[in-house]
Amino acid sequence: MALFNPFRSRTENTRYCWGYEFEWTEGHLTEGKAKVLKQSYDVLAEQCLDRLNEISPPSSGALPRREDPAPAAATATDEEKKEKLPHPQRDLYILLRDNHEADPKLHELWDEVNTVPDWVDWAQIQRGQDVFYRYGGPALTGLTYQSLLGGMGAARVVETLARTGGFSTKVARRRLFETTQHILQCTKSLESIQPGGEGWASSIRVRLLHAAVRQRITKLAKERPSYFNLEEWGVPVNDLDQIATIGTFCATLIWLSFPRQGIFLREQEKKDYVALWRYIGYIMGTPHEHFETPEKAKAIMESLLWNEVHPSDMSKVLANNIIHSLEGQPPTFVSPDMLVASARWLNGNELADELGLPRVSYYYWALMAGQCLFFMGVCYFYRAIPSLDHGHVERLKRIFYNVIVNAKYGLAGIETTFEFKYVPEYDTVTDMGKPREIKLKSSGVEMRNLRALGIFFGVVAIGAYAGIRVASSLVKTIL
Repeated sequence: MALFNPFRSRTENTRYCWGYEFEWTEGHLTEGKAKVLKQSYDVLAEQCLDRLNEISPPSSGALPRREDPAPAAATATDEEKKEKLPHPQRDLYILLRDNHEADPKLHELWDEVNTVPDWVDWAQIQRGQDVFYRYGGPALTGLTYQSLLGGMGAARVVETLARTGGFSTKVARRRLFETTQHILQCTKSLESIQPGGEGWASSIRVRLLHAAVRQRITKLAKERPSYFNLEEWGVPVNDLDQIATIGTFCATLIWLSFPRQGIFLREQEKKDYVALWRYIGYIMGTPHEHFETPEKAKAIMESLLWNEVHPSDMSKVLANNIIHSLEGQPPTFVSPDMLVASARWLNGNELADELGLPRVSYYYWALMAGQCLFFMGVCYFYRAIPSLDHGHVERLKRIFYNVIVNAKYGLAGIETTFEFKYVPEYDTVTDMGKPREIKLKSSGVEMRNLRALGIFFGVVAIGAYAGIRVASSLVKTIL
């Protein structure tokens, strides 16, 4: 939760927005430069998408927007089930890999992503991967409730997301898992992010998916200008959007999400984590020079927070849909109030009110305080003992992947290839979902937070009692 610091010196360049205060410098992004970035985009990816569509045209079965497929009826025969199976989705990465030698543009993209820039230090990239798991609990909490949910305050970007239909209450949870899968693949091991690795390949898939979304919405907007305001909102999935995406995965965590949970990274950890996401951004076709240093990454985060976060009615729709999609769901079975408390703690009441999130009782604020105390205890304990830190990191890698990808309530063991499932149409605009009727189970997370808070107060009480006894003894001795 953001707190105002009355002792901080302020100047004419001091900016305050959404519970965050900073100094505007020459390194921040002006509105003029931002406007240019809204109209520029990854041209090479679109050119390659055109070539890939010529090589392997998308089947009609791949185009309609669809939600999670309903399970086949139990009485259906094997033959009937076979007939109902959808056509295999195209894997654009495989198409690129197998055809790049036959086409100059495809080869240009293939050569670009396989070329490792001089500024990449693999030892540093690996350290950056470890940072994510060293603070794994606070990282996933921040990515969910601030980077994603809080990011819905960026009204211009929300207009693109709403037109894919991928953030309705029925599919938002799966979209969250798919995005998390990409992050886990990029941090799984050093080999996974190097050319040929799982995270590297997924980053290319996401890059081509962004090109497909951009191309589709732009085409519809040119045919019907009222569908999407290209002049005001910019090209869909433009360079500024790409920069913002990478920024939410690294800078927002470092300077917003982590501190608001009581977690403060070492300076070297900041450098390593930003370097990791700079390289991922490079693979995804993002203007990566904005992440050359932690200082630049912080400045771009602050610039976007100041210029871009202006919630709209659609922002409220998508933010609340995320809450409704997660409430009472496994593996945590967290209550709706706890979800809202998480969002309010990380984004502040000012932004949460603008996103239309309901208010919650002080009990859930107390649970969030307990969660932060728990995260602080675990993270700082392992960080302080290097011999235990490595085992902690490797353990969380397995746990996170099993929960997000392998578990039946996650992706059920089927890794997404980021196919173009949610295709924009003129009538595709996400509506506000309603809270589902759920039977809340006991949440282990909420009970853990309550215990952590109880232990904290118990320790404080014992410490205070011991301090009083010692002080009383000293007084008696003196007198």
